[in-house]
Amino acid sequence: MKVLDRVTLASSYSSVSSGDDNSFRVQAVFEDRKSLEISAMALRTLTRELGIGTRLLRMFSSASPLHSHATSFGFKEVREDEKSQMVGNVFSNVASNYDLMNDLMSGGLHRLWKDRLVSDLHPFPGMKHLDVAGGTGDVAFRILENINSTRRRALQDGVEDGLQEDTQIYVCDINPNMLNVGRKRALERGLGQNHSLIWVEGDAEALSFGNDSMDGYTIAFGIRNVTHIEKVLAEAYRVLKPGGRFLCLELSHVDIPVFKELYDYYSFSIIPALGELVAGDRESYQYLVESIRRFPPQEKFASMIADAGFQKVEYENLIGGVVAIHSGLKV
Repeated sequence: MKVLDRVTLASSYSSVSSGDDNSFRVQAVFEDRKSLEISAMALRTLTRELGIGTRLLRMFSSASPLHSHATSFGFKEVREDEKSQMVGNVFSNVASNYDLMNDLMSGGLHRLWKDRLVSDLHPFPGMKHLDVAGGTGDVAFRILENINSTRRRALQDGVEDGLQEDTQIYVCDINPNMLNVGRKRALERGLGQNHSLIWVEGDAEALSFGNDSMDGYTIAFGIRNVTHIEKVLAEAYRVLKPGGRFLCLELSHVDIPVFKELYDYYSFSIIPALGELVAGDRESYQYLVESIRRFPPQEKFASMIADAGFQKVEYENLIGGVVAIHSGLKV
């Protein structure tokens, strides 16, 4: 199992937009460990003064990751038949502000993480791709833009082989409100009549697509919200063609001690307050940060991907493990 770990907290890459070749470089490097220790000391003082240290400790003590067969809603134990409805309510509540809150919570970095995901996918004209939990279209639009850019460059070079095949990108989401946001965004981008984008309401644990039917499968910030992770992975394996690639972008676990303390404070004290201020919904964003802590650590999740049958399983930590990109190949 191959692991790429950005322990310096740096992430850099190049991506191609629909019109031009643009290079993006993101660097979030704490150059001086001493400055981190000073920040952590100030943070401990602040948490004592605000009286939240004990409360955070109690939350973390109950936040040990569950095995994937256990059913949780954040830190709460719930029945399986309750979880889907509760998660559905969360995303119905946040749908209209989903992309805005992603920008605010990540400082815009989620855009670059998704660019990296699509770059790792290596999209090609004529591919049949499935993006699960992708209702707002953020990943699907990037895949289509990447393919269109590849097609334009090929035509400029006089290469036409394979360019006439129809590209099909299926955006599958269990929540109709999220899909409505995606369709609206497609219209705003002039893609409302684009036949390459196909919007499907569906369950990641029981997909409606045939066996060996997809060239690629992506899921970004969605798999930690499902009831049975193993079922999602099994379905991903089933629908992929031999040679098809599975890619998952997910908020994950930070393992750098001083940075982890800062990240925990930001997660539990800032993000829910930001959700209340911007979206008028503290509880949904409290669930968000709790669900991240309940999601399996990177090594465990990679093992689950391998257990589903995928080969060449690997993962890459970005920003010290704040997010990770997992991948596997169906052979």
